[in-house]
Amino acid sequence: MGYSAQIYHEKKISIIVPVFNEAGHIALFYKELTDVWKNLHDKYDLELIFVNDGSTDDTDTEIKKFTQSDARVKYLEFSRNFGKEIAVSAGLKYASGDAAVIIDGDLQHPVELMPQFIALWEKGAEVVVGVIKSSKNKNLLRKHGSRIFYTLLRLVGDSNFVPHGTDYRLLDRKVINAFNNCTERNRITRGLIDWLGFKRELIYFDAKERRYGKPTYSLSKLSKLFMNSFVSLSFFPLKLAGYLGLLITLIACLFGTFILTEQYILRDPLQLHFSGSVQLAVINMFLVGIVLICLGLIALYIANMHTEILNRPFFIIRNKENFD
Repeated sequence: MGYSAQIYHEKKISIIVPVFNEAGHIALFYKELTDVWKNLHDKYDLELIFVNDGSTDDTDTEIKKFTQSDARVKYLEFSRNFGKEIAVSAGLKYASGDAAVIIDGDLQHPVELMPQFIALWEKGAEVVVGVIKSSKNKNLLRKHGSRIFYTLLRLVGDSNFVPHGTDYRLLDRKVINAFNNCTERNRITRGLIDWLGFKRELIYFDAKERRYGKPTYSLSKLSKLFMNSFVSLSFFPLKLAGYLGLLITLIACLFGTFILTEQYILRDPLQLHFSGSVQLAVINMFLVGIVLICLGLIALYIANMHTEILNRPFFIIRNKENFD
């Protein structure tokens, strides 16, 4: 059934779906979403925004079928792969709704919970976060790595990070506007939203298994996400470098005092026979290693500053459909 026209209501909900090589199940996702929306279309206008993050399969063809038959569906196609965080940011920039729901298109986020997100928003919540209660993910490295990731972020981050919070979120219009005013490029969407604050509610759910294909987030991409999170959400690494430098200086002083006392003042009563070259080699290797670690941490921040100074656009759009 086509939706070439619709009745306009007082409130509009924008649904943002970042996609990358999702041709195998995007039609099923669209069907499940529109089935759920049948219970909501009497109250809200729907704006469904698909953001194609440089897919190399038939995702583009599949989405264009929706835009041709359903005027509520809007489509942004990137010129290349810019990453999921930027795809979500593009969707929020183009969203015109009173609230926006961010949801993955791989069917792991339960679309049937969307009415609950909207209900909490109607009760006054400005951010509604979907939190994973349990996961069907059988990859132990990803599962335990995720737990460590959230624990460390809560310890060192400058924002109230939601443990096991997902990108499945509802944002009020005022939150969307605040998010769109943020200018950093190496961004972590969920971390940035948590940093913004606002009144927040949580919805817990069991993550579903991915029905088709493999997750597009590889270990290398997750590692990059991990490092970007620390650099963009906390100054702790820079502070840690200073603390390490202070600690190593103290240890070097204590070690030097011990050698001076044991070798030269007390005339080596322990018979350790430290040679001068050994003493210098150990101390130099230790200090050089710490200096390199500190330089590496500082380099991450300098790299971020370089990216910001270049002032390139966040994304480049090849094609737009059904936007006014």
